[in-house]
Amino acid sequence: MNAPHRAVELPGLHAYADQISVEAGQTISLHVSSDRPYSVSLCRLGSDLDSPGQDEVLERRSALEPKLQTIHPGSYVHIAQGLPPGPVGTLTFEGWIKVWSFSGWQCVFSQMEQHLNAMGIGLFVSPDGHLTFGCGVGPELDSKGLPARLRSPEPIELKAWMHVAVLIEHERAEMWLDGACIACCDLAQPLKVEQGPIRLGACGVDGVADLFFEGDLAMPALYACALDATCIGARVQALGVMPTGHPELLACWPLDELKGARVRDSSVHARHGSLVNHGTRVINGPAFDPEQVPRYREDPKLNFKHCAPPERAGLRLASDDLVDCGWEPTHVFQLPSNAPSGLYVARFEYSLEGKPARYDVTFVVKRNRTKPAPKLLVLCATNTWLAYATTPFAAPYIQPAVWPRRCAGLPNSHALAPEQCLYSYHRGGQPTYYVGTRMPRPHTAPYELYDPADSGFAQWTRLERELHNWLDAHGYEYDLIADIDLHRSPELLKGYSTLIINGHSEYWSEPARDGLETYLAQGGNAIVLSGNSMYWRVSFDETESVMEQRKTRTLHDGTEEGGEDVNAPAGPHGEQYHSQDGKRGGLWRYAGRPSTEAIGLETAGWGFAEAQDFGVYRAGNVNHPFFNAPFATGLQKGDTFGHGPNQSLPRAIGHEWDLTAATLMRMTPNFPRDAETLEAQHGIEVIAEGIRAPGKLDAYLDYFETPTASLDGLSCEMIVWDRPDGGRVFNAGAVGASWVLGVDEKMGKLLANVLAAFDVPYPAEGHYMDTTETRTPLESV
Repeated sequence: MNAPHRAVELPGLHAYADQISVEAGQTISLHVSSDRPYSVSLCRLGSDLDSPGQDEVLERRSALEPKLQTIHPGSYVHIAQGLPPGPVGTLTFEGWIKVWSFSGWQCVFSQMEQHLNAMGIGLFVSPDGHLTFGCGVGPELDSKGLPARLRSPEPIELKAWMHVAVLIEHERAEMWLDGACIACCDLAQPLKVEQGPIRLGACGVDGVADLFFEGDLAMPALYACALDATCIGARVQALGVMPTGHPELLACWPLDELKGARVRDSSVHARHGSLVNHGTRVINGPAFDPEQVPRYREDPKLNFKHCAPPERAGLRLASDDLVDCGWEPTHVFQLPSNAPSGLYVARFEYSLEGKPARYDVTFVVKRNRTKPAPKLLVLCATNTWLAYATTPFAAPYIQPAVWPRRCAGLPNSHALAPEQCLYSYHRGGQPTYYVGTRMPRPHTAPYELYDPADSGFAQWTRLERELHNWLDAHGYEYDLIADIDLHRSPELLKGYSTLIINGHSEYWSEPARDGLETYLAQGGNAIVLSGNSMYWRVSFDETESVMEQRKTRTLHDGTEEGGEDVNAPAGPHGEQYHSQDGKRGGLWRYAGRPSTEAIGLETAGWGFAEAQDFGVYRAGNVNHPFFNAPFATGLQKGDTFGHGPNQSLPRAIGHEWDLTAATLMRMTPNFPRDAETLEAQHGIEVIAEGIRAPGKLDAYLDYFETPTASLDGLSCEMIVWDRPDGGRVFNAGAVGASWVLGVDEKMGKLLANVLAAFDVPYPAEGHYMDTTETRTPLESV
């Protein structure tokens, strides 16, 4: 539905593509909002990682007039069938609320339009933390323009469930909190409501939804009578679990849907609502005991399929919720049917303060399905791109930028524009569990960097292009796909001899993981040039346009629900369960499927404070064929590799890293009572180790996410694994594994040897081609 909604007009140029992955020969639509003229080009990225000079321009459109398209952030429930207009003699609204922050006026429930002669009702949270019940009976507004009749004597508690009831009985109004009347007043004249919708979590302001609620709702209900103390007490005792069957019920919304926009009314009046801007379902309700959820293992009894259990029903709303801009398409490009698979951009060029600026929309082009497939398939970690999509509406800037750690993002273009991602909170402090694909992602432009600022490191597009450039330079044929392609069609793997998992491949869906394990069991090969791999479980909605991930707090964060969290941008324990499929999310290892079962290694920590914190590989079993055939690396035991000349940057071991189960267990001194032992995998051979000097912001973590000491700087292990269940895996164990391919010939030869052993022979005749001179490493530190 398209209910009127507060609009935000964005300064600058912002754009996204309708798909993150498109097949050659198909079209891609670009959705643009711009307040300035620009040109747009369709480009295939070239070999220069630092500038667009080598990019191939396929089509250019110039001198285009700007067109603004607004966004409409803020989630709420719109119920079109409001109360009949006119006098209302008796009425009660009751339900459970949890307020996450005090930030301006917020509306919990309303049938009211704020204007000069406001008429209606609304339950509000004031900026100073008081509950306020407004009964509009004319122009008697408070200094904020809100009808103020009842006000709680004290500010309410943040991040705590409370039962609220507000009732009208002819000339009297009362406010109840947790079963006790806390405020009352006489009404000078009868209450009237205007024709209009009921809104949960918003109020009408000049005809549009506004004053969005930063909080949670559970079992809100509306009655055509004034409930007495006994009835209110019964509703408090019900803890938001049981819908009411009161004979005077006008509407009751259990909020137990797992997904979708429909919000069901359980009463006979069918006041069904529509959820605007997604919101968050499946939350810890007033009756839910989080301690029933094991922290470190899966409990299949807690999964659900069709609707949320009553104690986990409810709805979390936020003023900056937005997963789909909803913009009209501005440009449509046709990809050539013979376009090579790879990374492409739609490049917008414009003037910024008299200087040339660009804005790149990056996407994957897949091979046209009518063309023959090569032996090699490369997976692009686009789920990780989505997870880090902070400040999607960043203010215009000159590329490239260094995106700060902790996902603080770049300066925002508008104070009301969303800026959160899976690594940051909503504006009101709510955890972020969803990101949408129909949103801008400026951080994935091909030249963007990431902290540490002086390292030259990137963890998204630029990092992944290091491998693509190496494969191109050495003549390998390969197909590139996005994570969503593997999620959608996991069977596509069977057409390839080898899959390379590249970059920072942190977020995996269940269909994608199942497809990988099936492929390996059938004799496939996997090369993992990634770290922190297969760490978090994600899911997608039916449209594949919203990705869900449930990060929740661990014990070492030192906080629980309602506490001040300074470490992890995560929700309260117990909210691990996805609304999209009802299954446990969070870490794959705690959902019963550690990544060691698929790719042999598990995440063991991270550190990204300074450039010198990156480490190197140290050769172990140099007699292994991967070090010798068909190309001799020349490495001796104890030699280092995975770095520039004289151990200069780039260096492979940093940011995040992985270890075998056996090593990780050596770093895990204590086992929680509800934990399951991580079994060491049989057949794994460690052929090299990744060593780092301790850094300032290191986080070596044991299997239970508890800080632990490193084993003399051992950060990752490079392994070869003939899986007992079938298939072979080479895992380099570090996010920066492909970062060094342009500067380290030894790492390149090692990769060529692995590919050859995995049925992807070296394409060129004769000796290995040294391409490292085309890259200049950073100065040794």
